[in-house]
Amino acid sequence: MFQERVKVLWNTLECSGYYRIGMQSNPGYSRAKPGQFVMVRFPDEVTPLLRRPFSIHRLILHQGRTAGIELLYKVVGTGTEKLSLSRKGDGLDLLGPLGTHFKIPENTRRVFIVAGGIGVAPMFFLSATLEKAGVDLTESRIFIGGRSRDDLLCMNDFISVGMRTVHLTTEDGSAGLRDLVTTPLERAVAERAPDRIYACGPLPMIRAVAKIARRYRAPCQVSIESLMACGLGACLGCAVEGADPGKYLHACIDGPVFEADRLNL
Repeated sequence: MFQERVKVLWNTLECSGYYRIGMQSNPGYSRAKPGQFVMVRFPDEVTPLLRRPFSIHRLILHQGRTAGIELLYKVVGTGTEKLSLSRKGDGLDLLGPLGTHFKIPENTRRVFIVAGGIGVAPMFFLSATLEKAGVDLTESRIFIGGRSRDDLLCMNDFISVGMRTVHLTTEDGSAGLRDLVTTPLERAVAERAPDRIYACGPLPMIRAVAKIARRYRAPCQVSIESLMACGLGACLGCAVEGADPGKYLHACIDGPVFEADRLNL
């Protein structure tokens, strides 16, 4: 884990309300894993007071070495609105990498990835890592869902790492299938279950994905989206209910990535 002041390399508008921000980072981020996150704040400023958590979207490489990280984020409040105004050369205070990560067992050959809205953020990093691990992305699938076409992100990025089958759904029907993302997911799992399902997105989507995984006995890992104040387990503000009655886990240190059967979903 590193705490450092870093410089913004770029901060570009991806589409309505969504941005990609690149920043320099410690070379030690070469050991970061997909699903891990960072906490970001504005140095020497009181407002906003608390850091904001962001999944690592991808590593920035220069001459074969890790020179920085890129985050994909959505403007949803004061902190992210202020972040969207950052420009090249501006300074940020970065803490990370933090949390647990998606795991890729040796026998994994075919996977399904499910992303809802900004839940797509850690999934490109995951896809690139899967490709390096020898997973056959041409036989794998990604399911991306959102409220409208503006919430469907990174389709071309996934294709660039070898993912041939991309399922798109929107609630308003403005792109792809007018349905929930779990509808085509269940059809595909019923036809032929993958070696593993990976999912990140809103809690109702995560619950539905976990239910499908249980029904078809497919191993499933999920990344929980949660508000965090510290990211280090000190404030205990990101509790999630565990599968064991009365047991709570914390998204920042026990997660954010969990085996689905560890949670009460």
